[in-house]
Amino acid sequence: MAPPVHVLSHPLVQRDLTVLRSRDTPAQAFRAAIRRIARALAIEVLADVRTRDIDVQTPLERCGGVEIAEPVVLVPILRAGLGLVDGFLDMLPEAKVCHLGLVRDDATLQPTCYLSKLDSLAGDERVFVLDPMLATGGSAVAALDKVVSQGVLRRPTFVCVLAAPEGIDRVHGAHPDVPIVTASKDRCADARGWIRPGLGDAGDRLFGC
Repeated sequence: MAPPVHVLSHPLVQRDLTVLRSRDTPAQAFRAAIRRIARALAIEVLADVRTRDIDVQTPLERCGGVEIAEPVVLVPILRAGLGLVDGFLDMLPEAKVCHLGLVRDDATLQPTCYLSKLDSLAGDERVFVLDPMLATGGSAVAALDKVVSQGVLRRPTFVCVLAAPEGIDRVHGAHPDVPIVTASKDRCADARGWIRPGLGDAGDRLFGC
């Protein structure tokens, strides 16, 4: 059985999602809102990250604390996935970022890889594949295929802002053990592969072109 899709229901996340959906939101405000959502997604998916106990000296005395005890890798799917990276790095600056470039053919909706920086993936790293949109699932499955093929020992997590049922089904059909964490499960992906009601093209809206 596929793991459940976790949807963040926090009012602040849903407020920022409304900002993203509005066609009147300019690129600067769009980038700020998606960064805030990314921070919330990071807090959620890293809730079980391993830590180790340490001692620190406060201005008054020594006390116990923790530090992160496992390597975390972010794999943004270019170019729209870049919109989630800064929010994750705000919460975990020590995370490594390995870029993956995929372009989708508008006619066939099939992805083609034009850039991969995944060669350093291996071992016991926690890997989070980042893409604002999970529409048809083609790019998500292609990205997860590439991550798994690198020999990562632990299952990756797919993190997005919007997820369509078609994309969820396709991901879990190919990778039934991969968790999906999102800010919204939208109604559908249409015949052109656009999420409805969606927010348009996340990459175009992030970068203004």
